[in-house]
Amino acid sequence: MVFFGGAGSAGGWSGGGPAGGGPGGNLRPNSLKRSTDGWDDDELGSVYSHKVVVRMAKMIAPYRFRLALAIIGTLGFTIITRAMPFAVGGLIGAAIAQDLDKLNNWGYAYLAMAAISAGFYYMQLTATGWIGHRLLLRLRKDMFAHLQKLSLRFYDNNEVGRVMSRVTSDVTSLQELMTGGMLTILGDFVGIGIAVLFLMYADVQLALVTFTVVPVLVITMIIWQSYSRRAFVRVRQAIAVVNSNLQENVSGVRVIQSLSREDENAKRFEGVNQQNFRANINAGMLTAAVTPAVEVIVASAMALVVAYGGYRVLEGQMSIEALVTFTLLLQLFFDPVRDLVLQYTQLQRAMAGGERVLEVLDTKPEFEDDPNAIVLQDITGKVDFNHVSFNYVEDVPVLVDIDLHVEPGETIAFVGQTGAGKTTITALLSRFYDVTSGSIEVDGIDVRKVTHDSLARRMGTVLQEPFLFSGTVAENIRYARPEATDEEVQDAAENVGAHDFIMRLEEGYDTYLHERGGNLSVGQRQLISFARAIIAQPRILILDEATANVDTQTEVVIQRALRTLLAGRTSFVIAHRLSTIRNADRIVVLEHGRIVEQGKHDDLLTLGGRYARLYRMTYEQHALGPEGGATNGNGNGSAKNGNGDRRRVPPGLKPSAEPAG
Repeated sequence: MVFFGGAGSAGGWSGGGPAGGGPGGNLRPNSLKRSTDGWDDDELGSVYSHKVVVRMAKMIAPYRFRLALAIIGTLGFTIITRAMPFAVGGLIGAAIAQDLDKLNNWGYAYLAMAAISAGFYYMQLTATGWIGHRLLLRLRKDMFAHLQKLSLRFYDNNEVGRVMSRVTSDVTSLQELMTGGMLTILGDFVGIGIAVLFLMYADVQLALVTFTVVPVLVITMIIWQSYSRRAFVRVRQAIAVVNSNLQENVSGVRVIQSLSREDENAKRFEGVNQQNFRANINAGMLTAAVTPAVEVIVASAMALVVAYGGYRVLEGQMSIEALVTFTLLLQLFFDPVRDLVLQYTQLQRAMAGGERVLEVLDTKPEFEDDPNAIVLQDITGKVDFNHVSFNYVEDVPVLVDIDLHVEPGETIAFVGQTGAGKTTITALLSRFYDVTSGSIEVDGIDVRKVTHDSLARRMGTVLQEPFLFSGTVAENIRYARPEATDEEVQDAAENVGAHDFIMRLEEGYDTYLHERGGNLSVGQRQLISFARAIIAQPRILILDEATANVDTQTEVVIQRALRTLLAGRTSFVIAHRLSTIRNADRIVVLEHGRIVEQGKHDDLLTLGGRYARLYRMTYEQHALGPEGGATNGNGNGSAKNGNGDRRRVPPGLKPSAEPAG
């Protein structure tokens, strides 16, 4: 589907806002727990996710060579650094024995080990960085492509800010793990294992003394983990709500300013921001608390080793260089323990981010192309709605038994009160949603049996709020056909009456448009949307309130453009302005999701039914002057209603004292 317009966000305040209006107000119950998409943040935050590890392993598989280099670098660095205390012990022993040759040999050995470990460390960092950044590139590419394919119902139900949080911060958290954290953690575990072996090799008795503090360390970490997990999950929830509300308020800034809501929304955002602040402070305090606790345990182990080892040295059971070697090995045993404590936060954050990223990637579109789907070729534009019914929510019907058959090149106008189902019909034709029952056929082929891409290339939509992208005017016009020539772009603009105002712009067709075309008027943006529709050459065209937000003068230009747009195309027009619909081949009146009338403008007026009442109500709204008097400037008669005021009588209608509608 080629979109030639877009609906703007109203902006205001989402369900994540605080109950109280003041700064630091409490969020409403469960406002951080579950977003409208149904993703349960309480289920995230485990320190290890098998699902994430397996999926990341599959993504890393193409980079086996780099991964092998990273593992070799990690293991080499870990082993050599754990062996270096023995070189230090040898240096001390040679110095005590005053053996210069041994001193030199051990010194050269130590320098060689330091240089080799540095080389292995460089290998680890460069290989993991290479892998991590390519994973980041792939993840963002996959997520962007997947989000483009998800159905509109997904975006109806999901807050954009929460989705953006997953594409940005969650992917970044996962990338941080992949660029160094994962192999660092692997190196820490390997380092602990090697340190244990070396400690046992150096002195079994001192090793057993050292291990007496391990149960205390394990218990401390278990208790800390039970608190920290909840704290880290709360941080993830809080930042998602902040992002969601920030996006909503930025998108809706015009509405906010027009209603003077700046101060109130700032207070509400301050409440959410305070929740995020407190969540991070709480998590930071827990992280800060565990490090001193580990240091106390390490210091206790060191004190026990030095005390008992010193006693054995005094008793002649152990040499000084052996005690120094063991002490250095002890430090290398606890260093990875400290590092794992610090990495715990990153690991948990990355696993949570990975869960959330995979949850987005695993979200299936509401419908996908059938394996045997047909590629829709050139079509005549015949459209059939065969007893179509539809509901967004189960047991709440939006459309009921719509049976409508449209010939090629016919222009159909949908009218009816708000909520009658006009836009829903066109959304089903575009297959943004699938019908609940019945079928929609294009040239006799069910739209569910054709590829979505080929259907989209045969259709175009111009919406009430024109959506332009950052780029030049020419780039926006040729958006659906990037290969279109400059001559085709200009011809399209001339056909819809946009060429003149474009040439008055500073750089003409090369003028750069701001986000959403903010440096153009609404009417100018809409004309560019029409030009974009023409150049795409759709066979079926949908105009959804395309003239609702333009002034009368621009509407005259657009009406001329519409004659060009609609010529020879099957068109579906949704509009409240009479000038847009009265020339339609057929007008379809909807009420409560059902077709209640259809026919030509004059025939429906003569019928005197629902369309006639809607027409009279709309006609009077535009015809009456500011004091209620008729602006009888075109020769039409006027009549008094039951209250004595005068109003114009639409052609074909009798004066009536009945209230409009």
